[in-house]
Amino acid sequence: MASSRRSALGALGSTAVAIGAVGAGAVAWGSLVERTRYTLRAFNVPVLPAGAEPVRLLHLSDLHMAPWQRDKQSWVAALAQLNPDLIVNTGDNLGHENGLSGIRAAFDPFRGTPGVYVWGSNDYFGPTPKNPMRYFGGPSTMPQRPKDLDTAGLGRYLDGIGLTALNNTAAVLDVKGTRFEFFGVDDPHRGYDRLDQAADALRTLPDEQGTDAVRIGVAHAPYRRVLDDFVDHGAGLLLAGHTHGGQVCLPGFGALVTNCDLPRQQVKGLSRWEHGEHEAYLHVSAGLGTSIYAPFRFACRPEASLLTLVPSA
Repeated sequence: MASSRRSALGALGSTAVAIGAVGAGAVAWGSLVERTRYTLRAFNVPVLPAGAEPVRLLHLSDLHMAPWQRDKQSWVAALAQLNPDLIVNTGDNLGHENGLSGIRAAFDPFRGTPGVYVWGSNDYFGPTPKNPMRYFGGPSTMPQRPKDLDTAGLGRYLDGIGLTALNNTAAVLDVKGTRFEFFGVDDPHRGYDRLDQAADALRTLPDEQGTDAVRIGVAHAPYRRVLDDFVDHGAGLLLAGHTHGGQVCLPGFGALVTNCDLPRQQVKGLSRWEHGEHEAYLHVSAGLGTSIYAPFRFACRPEASLLTLVPSA
C-alpha cells in the first residue's frame, strides 16, 4: 500500500513538473520570441468600382511604441518598400511618454504617402500596470491617474508627413483615379466617439457628380455600435484595431478575449459585418505592439496588413 502511494505521488510530481516546464516554455516563447516576430498579412478586398486600378492600403495599428524598441521601428520603416498607395493608422501609437521619437523613426519613410488616422486611448494616456485577469470580466477601464502623453505633438507629426485626422470627422482622398470618402471616430473604448459628428461631416463632403466613391469607416476600437453606424452610412470597408487579436490565443480555439463587444471569431483579419440590410468588409488588425507592462503574445503574432483594394465582381 505504501509503495502504491509513493508511486502515485511520484507520478503526480512528475506531471506537475512537466506542466510547469510547459508553462515556463510558453511564457518564455511569448515574452522573448513571439512578441517580436512581426508579420505582414495580405488580403484582397473587392470594394472598388468596375474598371478601377487596384489600390494598396497599408493598415497599421497598436504600435504601443517605446523609444528603445528599435527592432519594431526598423521593421515598420521597411514596409515603405511596399510602396503603399494609402496608409490607415487605427491608433494606440504610443506606449511610453517618449514614444514619439520611435514613431518618427518608424514613419519617416512614409512621408508624402496619403492616408488617415484616428486616436486610441494610448495616444492620450500612458500605460499602467494591470492584472491581465481583469480582461475576462469585460473591456478594460480607465486607470485612476494615467500619465498624459504628447497627443498634440503626435498629431502635428502625423499631419506633417501627409496623414489626415479622422477623429469624429470625414475627409476625401483621391487615389489612382478613385475617390475615397473616409469617416471616422475618436476612441470608442473611452467613449470619445461622436458618431453624429462623423455623419454630419460625411454629409458635407464636396460632391462630385457621376463619381463612384468608395466609403471607408475608421475607428480604433471595433465596438458594435460603431460598426453598425458605419455600415448604415454606406461604408463598404471598416478598419479597426484595439483587440491585439486577443494577444493570447489557444491553438485550435483562438482568442480568449476581445476587450470590446466584438464577436470573438472576428477579433482579427478580414470578415464581413452585417447590420439590417447593409453589410461591409471588416478588417481588424491584431496590431504590432503590447503594453510595456504586458510584453507577451502567444499564438498571435504582431502584424501589419496590406489590403489590395480591387474592383468588386
